[in-house]
Amino acid sequence: MGLRSVLYGAYERRLARALTPTAIPKHVGVILDGNRRWAKASGARASHGHRAGGDKVLEFLGWCDEVGVEHVTLWLLSTDNLSRSAEELSALLEIIEDVVERIAASGRWRVHPVGALDLLPAQLTQRLKEYEDSTRTVEGMHVNVAIGYGGRREIADAVRSLLQEHAARGTSIEELAEILDVEHIAGHLYTRGQPDPELVIRTSGEQRLSGFLLWQSAHSEFYFCEALWPDFRHVDFLRAMRSYAERERRFGA
Repeated sequence: MGLRSVLYGAYERRLARALTPTAIPKHVGVILDGNRRWAKASGARASHGHRAGGDKVLEFLGWCDEVGVEHVTLWLLSTDNLSRSAEELSALLEIIEDVVERIAASGRWRVHPVGALDLLPAQLTQRLKEYEDSTRTVEGMHVNVAIGYGGRREIADAVRSLLQEHAARGTSIEELAEILDVEHIAGHLYTRGQPDPELVIRTSGEQRLSGFLLWQSAHSEFYFCEALWPDFRHVDFLRAMRSYAERERRFGA
């Protein structure tokens, strides 16, 4: 073991010791960005990067579990990604299904698919629901797998669901307009019943949300990391936790 590895390990342990349970976010959202660029840099196919990124997901969930995170939302596939070439999309969906299956098979975490599942192949949608059902009684960390997800689509779906619910009750549009508030819409989001993410992490150096959890992230803290997702290390995760712990959250302007 070289000196660099020894120093790196010591630094990592120091970061871990500095974290206190009260300073850990209950809900962490993650934009897993950079898989394709990671593959391109090594001259490999995009699917190679997606598979490396899928392996990183299991590592990341383990790190979250270790520090006491209760909810994680992983953005695995956006609605925009559905327009990629048939070859790449087919490989990507296969990798995503494998990742979700491994999360469920671990027996450690609850799986909850979020997104416009009606846009996905019917067989994949069915399998995702099966993974959710099989982990429903697991008491561990709650893992939202955002697949075919877009923030604007989520808000539109929430409003549509709200209108359908009140139409079934016989509520008129005028009556609904009188009582409608933000909590009504929040109660129809994909993540309803869960705390909003206190921390959103994005890898690859990009500094934008790209529509991720638009409603829920109103008061989130953001951490942007230069590492491409397959290269995201435990020390990068610990730095994100430290950065969050050091911030003064104002919940306002």
